[in-house]
Amino acid sequence: MSDATIPDPEEFQDPLENYDPKVYADALEQALAEQTVDQIRHEPMATIAPDVSVGEAVKQLAGLHVACLLVEQDGELLGVFSDRDVLDRVALEFDRVKDQPVRSLMTENPVFVYETDSAAAAFSVMAVAGFRHVPVLSLDQKLMGIVSPQRVTEFVQQHVPAT
Repeated sequence: MSDATIPDPEEFQDPLENYDPKVYADALEQALAEQTVDQIRHEPMATIAPDVSVGEAVKQLAGLHVACLLVEQDGELLGVFSDRDVLDRVALEFDRVKDQPVRSLMTENPVFVYETDSAAAAFSVMAVAGFRHVPVLSLDQKLMGIVSPQRVTEFVQQHVPAT
């Protein structure tokens, strides 16, 4: 290697040296970009084992006054069983399906966000993909919680200036 190809350390310029930080329109825009999903309240969460009956899952939804149960086993998210699943797959067939395991009627492979994703990622899944409840996972795929419309509203209210 010739001396001509080795950069002179005295001439090195860091490309980030002249970097202008992003200017946000308001505090909410900054929070969405810079804060992570773990800054949105995502607990408590309601979970259920995959082998619990559909009838019991419906009772839990009603008894807990929640719209969504996270189907998990050993901390791993397997699916989601929601009020929409009840309306779409259970209501008209309840007598036939009530004794089946919830895994047979849950939504498999649900869209989720990582706790380290930007808060905007959770909003995006809800708004663009149309999911009202979004599971939150750790980077090692462990179930951490769920983001709901009410929790998103709380997050927004924390970052919108009072008028």
